[in-house]
Amino acid sequence: MSQLTASPTDRPLLSLMACVFTVFLLTGAALPALPLHIHDGLGFGPFAVGLVSGAQFASSLLCRLWSGTISDRRGPKFAVMAGLVMAVLAGLLYLVSLMAVGHPGLSMAILLAGRVLLGGAESFIMIGSQSWCLSLAGLGNVGKMIAWIGTAMFVALALGAPLGSFLFANFGFASIGLATFVGAAVTLLLVVSIPAIKPRPQSQKATKQVLKAVWIPGMAMAFSSLGYGIMTAFAVLLFVQRGWQPAWLSFTAFAASLMVARVLFGPLPDRLGGARTAMIFIVIHSAGLALIWLSSYAWLAFVGSAMAGFGYALVYPGLGMEAVARAPADARGLAMGVYTAFIDLALGIFAPLLGLVANVIGLGLIFLIAALLALCAVPIAMWLRSHPPHAPAVVG
Repeated sequence: MSQLTASPTDRPLLSLMACVFTVFLLTGAALPALPLHIHDGLGFGPFAVGLVSGAQFASSLLCRLWSGTISDRRGPKFAVMAGLVMAVLAGLLYLVSLMAVGHPGLSMAILLAGRVLLGGAESFIMIGSQSWCLSLAGLGNVGKMIAWIGTAMFVALALGAPLGSFLFANFGFASIGLATFVGAAVTLLLVVSIPAIKPRPQSQKATKQVLKAVWIPGMAMAFSSLGYGIMTAFAVLLFVQRGWQPAWLSFTAFAASLMVARVLFGPLPDRLGGARTAMIFIVIHSAGLALIWLSSYAWLAFVGSAMAGFGYALVYPGLGMEAVARAPADARGLAMGVYTAFIDLALGIFAPLLGLVANVIGLGLIFLIAALLALCAVPIAMWLRSHPPHAPAVVG
């Protein structure tokens, strides 16, 4: 019976994972290249690097509620396709920014616009894909589906880092812009062929109920996601500064160990409970960040990166499972949008702020700060565990 019911959904699930993989492969390619392009090519400091990284998260934040609502009302396919169009435009702006490198301020402004579009693209693609998968898989597999979509994202980010380093070193930042444009356009053609899912009618009360249900797991995710933001924005710069090569391996170790954790332990939130799983993995994540700060050796810093990624692996699906379980069943896209918005809120504010702090105290100490802030999520997860959700509400 399971084989009969699984086969109709296998192809769409694999296609969605391929879509997420391709888009975030391109995003990952920019991770090692963008800080070096801004710092060495345009001549800006850590604050500007944090500002550009934060702009993407801020844009994602502004688009989360919008993307979740559109996914629920217009269908997840529409949301994914809208995100891919934004990614195509972001690649074009990357290329246009290079025409103004003689005027660093103008080039930075155009680059910021591209990052804003890419942030919106990521929001629409991730929320649409997650909502699509949840509709196909059902509530019994919420944690696993969130984990697998996230795994496709982080596998892509892990592979994208060495790809981006190669492209940037041999062909410059133009290759990153071209790859983003072409890759997003090809992926858009892939998504067109996937059958759409008819959206459910949504209650007018759904938004208020979602906000009330999701804000506590969202706050826990905000604290625990700061380490991810620090890794994406500052890990390459820190490793280059300390002479730890290859610097791109810092984020690749983070993403690769995250992938391993999700492959081996992806069903854990569905078995142990989301809050309990998150508590365990937050501690591992924080220990990895602290190890990067403490390390005097490259190999130990790479171990810290891997520990941080392994720990972060099941925090998002664990707390996401808590968010979905507390939200109305007809507003899962909105619930994931609101939940993920807390990540963007934290990173959109703290990435530039920690960049300013790094100018004063150095890059290393901000990894310790992120580790301590992540631990603030543990008591929140403990509260969630002691206050289990009621049966998911069906509104309308």
